[in-house]
Amino acid sequence: MKVIQGIGSSRGIACGPVFPFRRADLVIETFENRDPAAEWKRLESALAAAREQLAQIYQKALRDTDKDQAEIFQFHTMITEDADLLARVKARLDERRTNVEPVFVEMCKGYAAELAAMDNDYFAARAIDVLDVANRVTRLLLGVAESPSAGLRVPSIITADDLTPSDTILIDKNLVLGFCVAKGSVTSHAAILARGLGLPSVDGAGDAVLDITAGTMIILDGYTGTVTVDPDESLVAASRERAGRMKQMHDAAREHAFEPAITIDGKRPHILANIGDRAGAKMAVDQGAEGCGLLRTEFLYMGRSTLPTEEEQFKAYKAILQEFGDRPVVLRTLDIGGDKNLPYLSTEEEENPFLGVRGLRLSLRRTDIFKPQLRAALRAGTGHNLKIMFPMVSDIDEVRRARRVLEECKDELTREGIPFAENVDVGIMVETPAAALCADSLAREVDFFSIGTNDLSQYTMAADRGNPAVASLCDAFHPAVLRLIRDVIEASHRVGKWTGVCGELAGEPLAVPLFLGMGLDEFSMAPVLVPVVKALIRKLDTREMKGLADEALKLSTVDEVRGLVKARVPSAGVLEG
Repeated sequence: MKVIQGIGSSRGIACGPVFPFRRADLVIETFENRDPAAEWKRLESALAAAREQLAQIYQKALRDTDKDQAEIFQFHTMITEDADLLARVKARLDERRTNVEPVFVEMCKGYAAELAAMDNDYFAARAIDVLDVANRVTRLLLGVAESPSAGLRVPSIITADDLTPSDTILIDKNLVLGFCVAKGSVTSHAAILARGLGLPSVDGAGDAVLDITAGTMIILDGYTGTVTVDPDESLVAASRERAGRMKQMHDAAREHAFEPAITIDGKRPHILANIGDRAGAKMAVDQGAEGCGLLRTEFLYMGRSTLPTEEEQFKAYKAILQEFGDRPVVLRTLDIGGDKNLPYLSTEEEENPFLGVRGLRLSLRRTDIFKPQLRAALRAGTGHNLKIMFPMVSDIDEVRRARRVLEECKDELTREGIPFAENVDVGIMVETPAAALCADSLAREVDFFSIGTNDLSQYTMAADRGNPAVASLCDAFHPAVLRLIRDVIEASHRVGKWTGVCGELAGEPLAVPLFLGMGLDEFSMAPVLVPVVKALIRKLDTREMKGLADEALKLSTVDEVRGLVKARVPSAGVLEG
């Protein structure tokens, strides 16, 4: 028996035989051609055929998953129409005067390499999309049909070096138990599709998974990110029993998704969702979310070559707010920098971007970006329960400056006679130790706090969460991080304000009892986790959880904290997987 460690990218457990997914290499020959116009027409025909295929795949994805996942293939269609990419291809075709296949592949690989070189998970995932489209168009040019899943006859766990969105959606889902990928990440489109299909997935498991022979029994754990090869019968039986128990619990939670999460002693924290677009808003409402605790606005800025206009932003925000009706929506202003950059902003290269110009720091430097976003948000908020939140705050002066810019936007809209939401609550993300330690003074400047546990852990532990060598240190269950979270909650309550958590920890079952005991007012998480967290909260008594939190905060290690919660709240341990 062998255990391979990867990253759990889609929750669930699967036991079954391996089916190695192998994509046939395309043989591309280069030959001289004196008629570039004719080759260009061949490419245009292949691109048109690719769009037809993608339209069909989009419809299939809608049937199998939902609009959020299906929109991946609309993005693929956009790649086939990308003016910059096609201009590069045409220029190189005219220059080299060869057949179009090697030119198209070369340009697509270069474009993908530019995206991957940005050291950013989002753009790395888009690089895979470009290569997926390149493969589709090249096969059409060559007249080659590819069926890498041919031979899949029994329900199996798919192993692969990497999986493109097309690979993932076209495999017969009745024969797929889960996905195990050597490369990839939780932000890849393949991982997103796996979550949409409700299938467990482990990414980043390394080349060892490629050595597993077809038919070998494995246990795939999307909770822990582990792959157990050749498990004994007792372990297989235990895993299947656990998977069945987890499914029953999730199904039962889903039946009560729209009921409030009221504790045994009558307390009702608010359970909201983190989203990144309108499709996410629809999903959040469908899962019983009581609003949006974090609207990531970066989706409007990424995957394009120019800044979005105020009007574009207004329409996008308005559409999302309409999905939530009168439920609260916390809009986070642009959070770019660190591991998220926009190539068209021409920002200066920084030796350590996580400690550089990111989040609110960038917005305050670039009011030409900040003000249109604030104006669009204020306009969209008319008739809705909009709240505005500033990310990456370290100093009280930053908050005051940001609020002055917001007031300037209100004054401008008033003079222009444009309706807007006049009484919008303003909050900040607590992501830096400085903000947490100065929460008492910051609480007098804002209406609420929302704690970003990912960055707060990273900065508190002085460990880059993107660096595998130290990523394990970035655990929000560390007592140092938990004590900061407690202090922030207490500081807000002393002046009559509220605090939420919108980091990943809000949806972690083991963290929920601790947060309840600390008096957290709002939990915001991935939409699919909303029913599960609600179900867990209904089983808890906040008075008992206060004692649990007090005890946990006196401990010294992450393992001690997790062990305590599992011992005292067994249902949380089961839900965590």
